[in-house]
Amino acid sequence: MCEESDIKLFERESLLKAFTLFFVVIELFLAFIFYNYYRLEEEHLSEELFLEMKNHSFFFDDARFEMDIVNKTKEQQLYELYFNAEYLYILVPFPKDNNNVLQIMYPNASHQIRLKQIQQTLFWQFFLLSSMAIFISFIFGLYALSPLRTALELLEEFIKDIIHDLNTPISSILINLKMMDKNEEVESISQSVKTISMLHKNLDVYLKDSSFDKEHFFIKELIEEQVNFFAPLYDYLKWEVNVPNTLIYSNQNALNRILYNLLNNACKYNTSNGFIKINMQNNRLSISNSSYGIQNPSKVFNRFYKEGERGLGIGLHIVEKLCNALEIKKTLEVTNNIFSIHLTLEVTLK
Repeated sequence: MCEESDIKLFERESLLKAFTLFFVVIELFLAFIFYNYYRLEEEHLSEELFLEMKNHSFFFDDARFEMDIVNKTKEQQLYELYFNAEYLYILVPFPKDNNNVLQIMYPNASHQIRLKQIQQTLFWQFFLLSSMAIFISFIFGLYALSPLRTALELLEEFIKDIIHDLNTPISSILINLKMMDKNEEVESISQSVKTISMLHKNLDVYLKDSSFDKEHFFIKELIEEQVNFFAPLYDYLKWEVNVPNTLIYSNQNALNRILYNLLNNACKYNTSNGFIKINMQNNRLSISNSSYGIQNPSKVFNRFYKEGERGLGIGLHIVEKLCNALEIKKTLEVTNNIFSIHLTLEVTLK
C-alpha cells in the first residue's frame, strides 16, 4: 500500500481525536452529575444531622452531641443549623428561661470525616464509570473511523485502477508520436503527452513502496534529458547547467523521478525573470532557483503541502520518499529568496 505508515498515522490521529472528543463529553457529563450528586449528599447529611440534633434535644440519648447553655441573641433563630470552625450546632429553647438557649453541637471534624467518606465513595464510582467511558469512547472512535478507512481504501483502489488504465494509452501515444514526422504541432503534442506521462509515473511512485536495484550510469545524460524537456516550456527562465559527465551508482529511473520533480518545482515556483542553476561538485548535486520566498521551508517535503494554488503538493514529498529509498542525503537551503536543494550521490570512478 502507498504510504502505509502515513495512512496509519492519519488513522491514529483521527481515532485519537474522535476518542478524545467523545471521552471529554462523557467526562464533563459525569463530572456535572457527580458534582450535583455530591451537593445533594452534603445537603442530605446536614439535614440528617439537624434532625438527629433536634431529636437529641428531647431525649438527650446520643453521645455524639455536646450541649451548652448560651445567651440568646436576636440574630440567631431557633431550630436552624449553624456552622463554625469547630462545630455544627442548633439552638433550642431552654425550659423556663427566656434569656438563654440550649446549644446542641456536633464536632466539625467528625462532619468532615463523613463528608470525606462520601467523597471517596463518589470518587471510586466516578473512576469506575470513567474506565467504562474510556472503553466506550475507544469503541466509538473505531466505529467513527470505519467509514473513513473504507473510503480511503476505495479511493486508493480507484487511483490504482486509473493509473493502470492510463499506462497503455500513454505508451501507445508516445510510440506513435515517435513514428510521425516531426513538426511544431507534433512536438507540442509530444511535450504534452510527456507531461502526462510524468504525472502518471509520479502517481505510480506515490502509490507504491518499491525497492530499487542500483546500477551505474552517467548523471549528465539524465540532467540534459530533463533540461531539454523543461527549458522550452519555461524559456523565460535563465538556465545555467554545470554538470560533469560523472558516473554514479544509483537507480536511474528513480533518480530521474527525483530530477523531474525538483526541476518541475523549480520552474513552477520561480519568478518572472528568474533563473535555474544546476551544479555538481564531487558527489554533491545542487539545484537552485530564484523564488518569491518560502513561508514554511520545514514543510515543503510534507505530503499535500503547497504554498500556492498550483500543483498537487506531492512532488517534493515523492523526492523525499525516493531519496530515503535510495539512501540519498538531501539538504534544503533558503537564502535571499534563493531556493536550493542539495543531493549527495554515490559517485563511481571510471
